[in-house]
Amino acid sequence: MRTVAPPKFARVFCFLTSLTLALALSGCGTLSTNGSQNGAPPATLSSINHIVFIAQENRSLDHYFGALRQYWAQNGYPDQSFDGLPQFNPTSGIAPLNGPAPSLPGCNSNQPPPADCAFDTSNPITSYHLLTQCIENPSPAWNEGHVDWDYNDPLGQKAATLNGFVYSAAHDARTNSPAFYDSNGIRAMGYYNGSDLNYYYWMASNFGTSDRFFNPAMTRTQSNREYLIAATSGGYVYPEGTDAADSTPLKQTTIFQELQNAGITWKIYVDTTGSGCTGPPYTAACLMTQSYMQNFAFAQTIISQYPQNIAPVSQYFTDLQNGTLPQVAQFEPPTDAGLDEHPSTDDASPENIQQGAAWVESLVNALMQSSSWKDSVFILTYDENGGLYDHVSPQPEVSPDGIKPVDLLPGDVCTTATGPTCDFTYTGYRVPLIVISPYAKKNYVSHTVADLTAILKLIETRFNVPALTARDAAQPDMTEFFNFSSPPWMTPPSPPAQSTSGACYLNHLP
Repeated sequence: MRTVAPPKFARVFCFLTSLTLALALSGCGTLSTNGSQNGAPPATLSSINHIVFIAQENRSLDHYFGALRQYWAQNGYPDQSFDGLPQFNPTSGIAPLNGPAPSLPGCNSNQPPPADCAFDTSNPITSYHLLTQCIENPSPAWNEGHVDWDYNDPLGQKAATLNGFVYSAAHDARTNSPAFYDSNGIRAMGYYNGSDLNYYYWMASNFGTSDRFFNPAMTRTQSNREYLIAATSGGYVYPEGTDAADSTPLKQTTIFQELQNAGITWKIYVDTTGSGCTGPPYTAACLMTQSYMQNFAFAQTIISQYPQNIAPVSQYFTDLQNGTLPQVAQFEPPTDAGLDEHPSTDDASPENIQQGAAWVESLVNALMQSSSWKDSVFILTYDENGGLYDHVSPQPEVSPDGIKPVDLLPGDVCTTATGPTCDFTYTGYRVPLIVISPYAKKNYVSHTVADLTAILKLIETRFNVPALTARDAAQPDMTEFFNFSSPPWMTPPSPPAQSTSGACYLNHLP
């Protein structure tokens, strides 16, 4: 979900082995999947000198890439295991195989708005293809995320049934002010395909992707983005400042502090369109209001000591042209530009996923056409699932720092009773991932359970900096995505241009 914070930041939310854990907690350093411990990175990984990453907003794996195997069959790609929507699996061959389209309980039609949605197992809502490139916002927040696990068991006492997505979306639509058109929550079961997201489908099919990549915590944007740069939210499940008792800013160490201390070059790029930041030149203080780094105490150090390390996105293209791309770079989602792919929070301002994908395309294509391509990796993912259906359960994970939720509000899930999902010991839901590099294996699918903090593990492994918390220490280092002995893409490919001609409306579905 979104709020507005001055000066303007339109969206402030939105199996670890015992040996590895022991190393992380004892201060002995990280242990990578290829055996490097507190020493130089593996020689092959040293081929990568630039790690660039972005998390766009609020999309689940099934919602975006559930039809990937259909795309492969239609476009001549070899089939392989990919755990998308079961209706697109083949009837024979490589598991998982074809199954019925998922259906979830909808709302009782005898209790229309303004009554709340009444969970009704006799009114199933079945997975379907969305024709509109714009949908109203479901919510991934703490309560909704736990109801999505199981409407009857949000505490996680039993295995997840994943039956609550439609109810959560309907409840939020009916209680939103003004109420949304989709008062029955059916948007939660919609998916896109390779015609809608043709650039993403092509890139995921030719480079690397995963069917076991999760957001770190079963809650909203703010906390998950804190995991993305610090491997913890410090116990927060809400945006800091929601409760007067909140202690802000967060004092946890971020990846950028570690990189700075290690002499590794880094930069945060932000899109200033619609932000209220005037320029060029832009002040670091204003640019910081467009970055989730603002939630950490280190933000003020950046503003005062390293202002050149936060820059408008136009500087990225200049850095590519000049050969000055830093060793690590993060793009913040272009929220105020309306290009972050977030579902629409206001019916008067629909947000179009195709336009957001075209924005990402401009970043990736510029890298592929630059001198920096030869030793770079670009990672695209999403901060969380956005309350959109996915058929794979959140996975057990190690707590980053032993801190339990500190800011639950009265009546929230886990305030009157507790259970396994009441701590930061489960991931959130699956999110899309594309790993793009001249070294990326062709048409590769990872089945390794990981969350967003695996990106940190890759950075830490490559540049020999320590893990931030036990969570990123536990992650795979993502080297499985690369072929260093025979790089497939030294000559970059020519992907199709992202289509932007799809319909965009909010007042009906599909």
